[in-house]
Amino acid sequence: MPEKKEDIRIGVFLCHCGSNIAGYLNMEELEEFSKKLPHVTFVQRNLYSCSEGGINEIKKGIEEQNLNRVVVASCTPRTHEPLFRSSCGEAGLNPYLFEMVNIRDQCSWVHMQEQEDGTIKAKDLIRMGVAKAALLEPQESIISEVQIRALVIGGGIAGMTSALALANRGFEVVLVEKEEALGGLLNNLNKLGPTMTEAGELVEERARAVNGHSNITLFTNAKVTEVQGFIGKYNVDIETESGVKKIDIGVIVLATGGRPLVPKGLYNYDGKRGVTQLEMEKLLKDGLEPGIKNVVMIQCVGSRNEERPYCSRICCQTAVKNAMLIREQNPDAKVSILYRDMQMYGVENEEMFRDSKAKGVRYINYDPANPPQAEPDKVRVYHALLGRDMDLPADLVVLSTPIVSQEDAGATSRLLRVPVDENGFFLEAHVKLKPLDFATDGIFLCGSAHFPANIREAVAQGLGAASRASIPLSKGSVVVEPIISVLADEDACRGCGLCVALCPYGALEIQKTEKGRKVHVIDVACKGCGVCAATCYQHALSINSFTDEQLEAQLEAFLN
Repeated sequence: MPEKKEDIRIGVFLCHCGSNIAGYLNMEELEEFSKKLPHVTFVQRNLYSCSEGGINEIKKGIEEQNLNRVVVASCTPRTHEPLFRSSCGEAGLNPYLFEMVNIRDQCSWVHMQEQEDGTIKAKDLIRMGVAKAALLEPQESIISEVQIRALVIGGGIAGMTSALALANRGFEVVLVEKEEALGGLLNNLNKLGPTMTEAGELVEERARAVNGHSNITLFTNAKVTEVQGFIGKYNVDIETESGVKKIDIGVIVLATGGRPLVPKGLYNYDGKRGVTQLEMEKLLKDGLEPGIKNVVMIQCVGSRNEERPYCSRICCQTAVKNAMLIREQNPDAKVSILYRDMQMYGVENEEMFRDSKAKGVRYINYDPANPPQAEPDKVRVYHALLGRDMDLPADLVVLSTPIVSQEDAGATSRLLRVPVDENGFFLEAHVKLKPLDFATDGIFLCGSAHFPANIREAVAQGLGAASRASIPLSKGSVVVEPIISVLADEDACRGCGLCVALCPYGALEIQKTEKGRKVHVIDVACKGCGVCAATCYQHALSINSFTDEQLEAQLEAFLN
């Protein structure tokens, strides 16, 4: 039962965050203000509330002051709310009787030059947090079983690495590749820089391991056509040459990769005397024609422009590697690389760059406002240091084009209900905190499906995605935060389906009940985003810990 108003005991913990907050807000004033708020029985300031000492002070306050609500005024709940909640739980308080107020990002950081106004704003936020905390109800976490089987979509180096890592841990893995052979773009590469190892050997080694692994079921010439369900309980349809396979899946790893841009209409590209770096790989693999004496490579073809503003990152590494291999096959060949900026991140790549200069590869910087001009047997470029145009003889013009997203990325996005960015690459939940997770639980991401990645990065991300995916598989169940949508008023629900259509996570469905059509919340799939509750014109849906009553209390506290 909820406490009576007179029984509510709220503790407010104010965090200095070193000087991040205390350097710009009047903490003494905030402390005295908090002591006067309704139901607040204890107020304490800490240097770092998230430190071991700060956490212990919160636990001590709960136990000694008999607190039944906790408000921490500090930084962003995105990074620290789970820590404070678990600390409340360790002290015997229901973790969801906790409220966090962000007075760092929303006050001290944005009002560094306005200490007085920033302090007033912090008071408003604390008063609103306390008003909401008084109305919080205990919640219980949701536990759901997990099907101990993983689906990996894409059989390139990232997908094979992820599948093998999961299989080696003893989990059953289903690997789906749309092409006839495993390997993806790796099948078209000659050697891998900066080590110059044979790409074919790596593909063969990984493919052999996948094919021979007892825990991996491989489908080639296949595609995933339907995905229903949520973390732990996905129902997947896989279209194969022998028909549709229906398989129950616990987690999904997306490793569909990218594809190189074909530069049609740029620099006389024809696939013969004007080729891409990927086509150059095949020429090197087959052996260069003896007549190719002058090679000109042009960087940033089709990228870093209005249509594709991003840098593909790996093109420069590929160009330098191929330039060195050209010189190795034909020491008399002259190789020039026309560049805007050289992206050679990593110690070994920088060393390869220096080695290429020592071995005679010439580098000429060009201005994107005055790009090179490709003619039938030469390339003209303005040399800024010399202050004049240069005509470079060219038996072969090699264009460094970016990796772009797969053509079916949009369809895959809709199939899995996961987002893509403005360039068509799949978008992670958080660039720093969850770089290999989607916002949708149970689906993970790796390789060039995420953004252009070299082989080492794709392998590292494949291992990382497997590590993330193995957590629910290892536990056999998932614990889901109970701050989700609930059908608070069944009689009010008309079963119109508007909330179902708008839910970005597929967490709502319409069911027939004795009272007619009613919405049903799939609690494990719900993320508590609030879209459904905000759009329900009957006010039938609500969000735990974000009820209308709680939000109204916050607004009233602010306005008063």
